[in-house]
Amino acid sequence: MRTTGDRIRQAVSFEVIGLLISVPLAAFAFGYSLEKTGVLGLIGATLATVWNYIFNLGFDHTLKRFTGSTRKSLKHRFIHAICFESGLLVAFLPIIAWWMDIGLLEALLVDVSFALFYLVYAFVFTWCYDTLFPDSDTAISEPPSNQ
Repeated sequence: MRTTGDRIRQAVSFEVIGLLISVPLAAFAFGYSLEKTGVLGLIGATLATVWNYIFNLGFDHTLKRFTGSTRKSLKHRFIHAICFESGLLVAFLPIIAWWMDIGLLEALLVDVSFALFYLVYAFVFTWCYDTLFPDSDTAISEPPSNQ
């Protein structure tokens, strides 16, 4: 299992890098000001950072309970990314509508766009993070020798 410090480093680095990419992209794509989109990004990043920590902790505990390890297969990585983004999508929708002063349908379009971006980004980021900072629990152990 990862340490609390490692989980915090993972969550914060995920959000900082994500903001640097997504805020200018969203401002350009939707024609909103960089300032308004930037504040929305910060609100979303704060929400997502808290959700990231809680979700990853729960996901790792669940994975360890059912498989005996926190090692993620390709299937686990897809499940992880989809579940994480789905939960965030539901929580972020009313915030987008309120902050951007838009209707729920338009907010849903913005929210889904962010979610699709972050779905791919989460998959790539966590794979890279796990490669750069491997969890000691994910090491593939050698089968016991019979000699």
